Amino acid sequence: MAKNITSQEKDYSQWYLDVIREAKLAEHSPVRGSMVIRPNGMGLWENMRNALDQMFKDTGHENAYFPLFIPKSFLSKEAQHVEGFAKECAVVTHSRLKSVDGGVEVDPESKLEEELIVRPTSETIIWDTYRGWIQSYRDLPVLVNQWANVVRWEMRTRLFLRTMEFLWQEGHTAHATKEEAIEETRQMLDVYATFAEEWMAMPVLKGVKTASERFAGAVDTYCIEALMQDGKALQAGTSHFLGQNFAKAFDVKFQDKDGEHKLVWATSWGVSTRLIGGLIMTHSDDQGLVLPPKLAPTQVVVVPIYRSDEQREAVLEYADSIYDELTALGIRTKVDARDNYNPGYKFAEHEAAGIPLRIAVGPRDLENNNVELARRDLKTKNIENRNGLGERVKKLLDDIQDELFDKAKKRREEMTSEVDSYDEFKTVLDDKGGFIWAHWDGTPETEEKIKEQTKATIRLIPLEEGEGGKCMVTGKPSKQKVLFARSY
Repeated sequence: MAKNITSQEKDYSQWYLDVIREAKLAEHSPVRGSMVIRPNGMGLWENMRNALDQMFKDTGHENAYFPLFIPKSFLSKEAQHVEGFAKECAVVTHSRLKSVDGGVEVDPESKLEEELIVRPTSETIIWDTYRGWIQSYRDLPVLVNQWANVVRWEMRTRLFLRTMEFLWQEGHTAHATKEEAIEETRQMLDVYATFAEEWMAMPVLKGVKTASERFAGAVDTYCIEALMQDGKALQAGTSHFLGQNFAKAFDVKFQDKDGEHKLVWATSWGVSTRLIGGLIMTHSDDQGLVLPPKLAPTQVVVVPIYRSDEQREAVLEYADSIYDELTALGIRTKVDARDNYNPGYKFAEHEAAGIPLRIAVGPRDLENNNVELARRDLKTKNIENRNGLGERVKKLLDDIQDELFDKAKKRREEMTSEVDSYDEFKTVLDDKGGFIWAHWDGTPETEEKIKEQTKATIRLIPLEEGEGGKCMVTGKPSKQKVLFARSY
């Protein structure tokens, strides 16, 4: 265990915050509940963003940008939507300050005619815009995504997992038919699942939320759920079938091929910097961050070790040759040639930052044409021959990516249970945690009772219909087992 990192076993919440600090991912800002994302964290988010952005474009989507400020009246147009977000909205009421006694205060004469809401999500302003974009079936589908920040006035915050301001993407699409919109919703859910598993090495389950967990204003909310090392679930992405709710609210209609005017069908979908929290809690250990190579800002760090100026020149030249070979293969590599830190400090820093591979080289390595190669995930190191190093490193990074996924999937399987009785459910939840499959009668009353008594929620209803049975609480008929867990 790194000396500055609390062990997971001792205090998981503190461990999480310690990993973020030691990896230099983010820190609290002067504004309560918001964060400063440091270069290491931003580099990780940029790699996530770039991978997802390409996946969106590969499925026909384009990027646009919509205003940060939304007229208050817009949120009033869709009843469920405003009810869902009303308690989380930041409101701009005035347009300027004035100087008073060496300080500033709000100028009362600058009160806005209509207050502005700082974007909590963009459905309302986007659908007001779409009314001008969509007139005919020829204008459909509209497949738009935006990368942005949003503000939700959270009272209890935790870096990356729940902050007052966070970064995300939000896709908003418009379609001529219900079938097309549902197909889009499911397609983007699959995109998120593919990204989580193939890039984040984080196994996920796909399903539909219950009515109480549904996005405000949606007809159906589809989700991916991941299981963290402490046995709690994390909602890692959502894709919403909005039906015609927003088209009705903002009067967005199109003329079909027969000349008939019809309401448009809608979807929205999004993931956020919460994924970084999920990544931390899926792979990291008591030494710090562990990153899957596909997303690591630096995949390989080369640390030259020397004791004299003469050795320094030769060792740096050797390190630079390794850098050139690896970067030529597309491997994100850096050489840590800082003279003001000793090798032990550098090793600990790179380990805490989760860099997948470390290569150390010294005078003896030059003589023997070797390197010392250390894997972050396994905390192992081996002496390797310099010849053909680049191709071996490339394969090793692929192996680490696959092994991190396999390890996380195996852990999820070990932490997944099936129960038939409510007593067994409560025992497993307290003793083991994790995912629990159990029958539920489909009523919100039973769902709320379970939540109040156990703090567990229904994470998803499976997409494929399972076998029927009896509700573990009421004994009433149940269509299939659903997934329960305590969650973040």
